[in-house]
Amino acid sequence: MKILDWYILKRYLLTFFMLVILFVPIGIIIDFSEKVDKIIANEASLNETLEYYLNFTIYFANLLFPILLFLSVIWFTSKLANNTEIVAFLSSGVSFYRFLRPYFFGATIVTIIGIWFSMFLVPKASNGYNEFKYKYLKRSNAVEKPMDVYRQINDNEIIYARNFSLARKTASSFTLEHFEGQELKFKISASRLQYNPDSINMYTLSNYVKRVVSKREDSLIKQNKLDTVLPFEFDELTPVRYIAETLNYNELKEFIAQEKRRGSPNINRYLIEVYRRWSIPISTFILTLIAVSVSAIKRRGGMGVNLAIGMALGFSFVFIDKVAVTIAEKSTINPFLAVWSTNIVFAIIAFYMMKKAKR
Repeated sequence: MKILDWYILKRYLLTFFMLVILFVPIGIIIDFSEKVDKIIANEASLNETLEYYLNFTIYFANLLFPILLFLSVIWFTSKLANNTEIVAFLSSGVSFYRFLRPYFFGATIVTIIGIWFSMFLVPKASNGYNEFKYKYLKRSNAVEKPMDVYRQINDNEIIYARNFSLARKTASSFTLEHFEGQELKFKISASRLQYNPDSINMYTLSNYVKRVVSKREDSLIKQNKLDTVLPFEFDELTPVRYIAETLNYNELKEFIAQEKRRGSPNINRYLIEVYRRWSIPISTFILTLIAVSVSAIKRRGGMGVNLAIGMALGFSFVFIDKVAVTIAEKSTINPFLAVWSTNIVFAIIAFYMMKKAKR
């Protein structure tokens, strides 16, 4: 049986990596043909462009990972079925479950590589990929649109403001409340806040009002305009939209804990990124089981029928996953259930198809 195991394992890994090697250059060529005008117009240097496409290779390979794995397993398993090799294996007394063992060995290897990629390598590549894209290709969309912000910036202070604009470094209806324990000590408010780039954390407040709370009588301090230091950096309040993609797993967990303390409205988006870094590599086992179940049967239409069924299932997997993630980002649905729902649904399909293929 070791010969059979090594034979299938070798085909599993080689076919998968060959598809990656074949499809990634196609993606690079298509991407370059679409963006070459903008790259030239915005005067991106050769080194920056080469670095962008190195990062794009990693980013694109990770994006296509589920589909390429699925198609590779269907491809070489269908060839085994068409050559009646699977019939020979099973006729020799090998059970269908035993036949699946080398597939799951291969899936384990790919999963480990996928987890390492998604935890550490892909975030680094994503950072370079997105920085180049927003610097040279989408300059106007590099940051979030102006939004309302309500955050706890440290253990004692909470801020609120409307229309934070990272591009203009301004905000309106600004309020800062300072607590000691549960007791409010003072409150600062201003109609407009303007960041002063000449000094660290220096801001100009228009229509400044400071209310100092005491047990007997509150006191008010008013000024038309005041330059003062505030205990936060402006950039931290409106993080760029792709920030979660660029942090490795440990950094992302720390970032989420920090954002929870600040009351960030984007927590679901960040949690989705955490869960996806596990769910996509783990889906390797589910996709492998479905692919084997589809292609282990010798069909009258040959390999083409298996590939058609496989592509329909593979793209359904990606489509449902994208829909679930989008819904979770825009609603109060539990992000863990949203991310893992696709794996759960297709795991049920996989076990049903495995039972059918076994018969």
